[in-house]
Amino acid sequence: MDNNLEKLNAAIAATKLIQDGMIVGLGTGSTVAFFLEALAERIRQEKLHIIGVTTSSKTELSARQLGIDMMDIDDVPVIDITVDGADEVDHNMNGIKGGGAAFLMEKIVAKNSKRVVWIVDSQKIHDNLGSMPLPVEVVPFGSGKLIAEFKRSHLYPTLRKDNGVPVITDMGHYIVDLALKRIDQPYELEKYLDGQIGVVEHGLFLDVADEIIIGTIDGVRRLISEA
Repeated sequence: MDNNLEKLNAAIAATKLIQDGMIVGLGTGSTVAFFLEALAERIRQEKLHIIGVTTSSKTELSARQLGIDMMDIDDVPVIDITVDGADEVDHNMNGIKGGGAAFLMEKIVAKNSKRVVWIVDSQKIHDNLGSMPLPVEVVPFGSGKLIAEFKRSHLYPTLRKDNGVPVITDMGHYIVDLALKRIDQPYELEKYLDGQIGVVEHGLFLDVADEIIIGTIDGVRRLISEA
């Protein structure tokens, strides 16, 4: 119950950043679900004109059901702000995303946004990244060879499955989860993963967030990038 209250507080705080006429990137995840409902309520009450850009098919369906107007990312000139969740963040404002297998689309939307805001509950803050597995999106062809490479590099890979069948992302790829437990050199790991043929994207989000809103029982606290 307290965890949901923290998520709700972060979500409500994020809706206050949305202004009439904005094009808003809509993230994916349980905290963002609270944000979508709060944003839809503001749109109804204040008659705001907001256009949403999705980061997953699940988010698009939810947003449309809530009455939020949606457009394709290629049909909007710019995304004013993206509000998204994160599975894990550190005090340097880096994060891991991808528990919901939507991180490729999330990263594309973030890349094309003027401002990126993450909303999380207090349990998502850690001194080091890696307590949750790092997801890597890979093409199905040759994925076994890539998994073998990750094993040789001591990255502890596991092909993500659901009921014994590989999970397929919205873009038609597989997810390989790396059980690293602690990532001491995230930038070096990012460079390594970016250099592997067959890797489409990974869940390391480094130097992406401009602001992180952390929900607490009593309200929120914020981390803001100095860049």
